[in-house]
Amino acid sequence: MIELIRTNSENLEFKKLVHLLNSDLAKRDGDTHSLTQFSSITDLKYVVLALKEGESIGCGAISMHNSNAMEIKRMYVSPELRGQRIGEKILSELEDWSRELECTKCLLFMGSKQPEANKLYQRNGYYSIEKYGKLKDIPDCLCFAKDL
Repeated sequence: MIELIRTNSENLEFKKLVHLLNSDLAKRDGDTHSLTQFSSITDLKYVVLALKEGESIGCGAISMHNSNAMEIKRMYVSPELRGQRIGEKILSELEDWSRELECTKCLLFMGSKQPEANKLYQRNGYYSIEKYGKLKDIPDCLCFAKDL
């Protein structure tokens, strides 16, 4: 059974999972990829942790993008547990939280070397959008959105 808890970026388990996420992304994209500049987790107020038998196995977060949209950030599931729809559960909880905060859209960006994430988002109703704001000049960046 997967338990989801809401917390913030001060949570030590979240910090541990983000460290694993950053290591995974460094292997895929290299340590100096342009997207690493956006990987700070300071002051994230809306974080979801997935627990299995009390152990942290996945996470995700949202941050305010504008007055009606939240940005999905720092999604991660332990590699040995991927394929069990845990990411979907985290994503759904983040979308529910976004609705509670009266947002009507979620958006996100990711590197192009993350096929699992790409499938997750498309399977859950996200569609490709133009690169926005800070991402316009990053060549291998993919951007998605979903209307809530």
